[in-house]
Amino acid sequence: MKTVRSGRLNKHSKSIRKSSHSRQVSPSGCKSVPFREDHLGFSRFDICCGVPMKVNARLLTKDMEEMKELEHYENDLCVEALEPGMILLKNYISHSGQVKIIKRCRELGLGSGGFYQPRYRHGAKLHLKMMCLGRIWDPERLYEDRFHKIDGAEAPSIPDEFKHLVKGAIKTSHFFLKHSSKLSSAENILPRMSPDICIVNFYKRSGKLGLHQDSDESQESICKGLPVVSFSIGDSAEFLYGFDRHVNKAKKVLLESGDVIIFGGESRLIFHGVSRVLPNTAPRRLLEETNLLPGRLNLTFRQY
Repeated sequence: MKTVRSGRLNKHSKSIRKSSHSRQVSPSGCKSVPFREDHLGFSRFDICCGVPMKVNARLLTKDMEEMKELEHYENDLCVEALEPGMILLKNYISHSGQVKIIKRCRELGLGSGGFYQPRYRHGAKLHLKMMCLGRIWDPERLYEDRFHKIDGAEAPSIPDEFKHLVKGAIKTSHFFLKHSSKLSSAENILPRMSPDICIVNFYKRSGKLGLHQDSDESQESICKGLPVVSFSIGDSAEFLYGFDRHVNKAKKVLLESGDVIIFGGESRLIFHGVSRVLPNTAPRRLLEETNLLPGRLNLTFRQY
């Protein structure tokens, strides 16, 4: 029997209770999509308008260790079970955490193995820019290639601070499941995982992704139901999900900047996609401090 509940956590109390959630809406000042050449001469997509980030000096000098301390508890965190093994963490990543993720993705994205336009063998392009960390994924060759077809570069490593956030998101989900369902072990519903793959996508305002399954990982990973963990930063997006590929039957949830969605266990092979990105919905403060382009930055983590 499926139990779907929601609640709120904060750093002062571990009680779970009903919560509302709001997000500031603001237009972006970016007017163009810039590209820069990396050291090999390839044109790289810059997610931050091609100008230096206006990051608060205090944020630049802060030790990354604070991300290990589940700093999201400074916010009003709302947790909801959408399906068995599918958990939505609203407002999970703090503002400073989002700034650091954008900064790190920009640095990696402008280097070798950085952002590029993925396409299928027949020439059709995906409606997004992509970067692979840990392992290289390709829409045609999946994880077969060790090096990028474009520049021959190996995939950059997944930053440790990203891994710590993934670990914290799963830990928070386990606490919620144990508290709301009185389970002795939440891992039976949502297994733990150690990410060795991160696919970073940047969706422009016209970006979208059709319903699909994340099924290219190893058979062992799929059979164990090791979860996919997805971070959303920037503009909000309409996220579709369901247990078949019929769009008209799919459920919809709004993913906002700082939200994390996890699907594993019984929901590991759930169909999901992005129907549209909502313009001018990124938090104003985030845009002011990062110069992030209009659109949505999405990081999805898996264990191969």
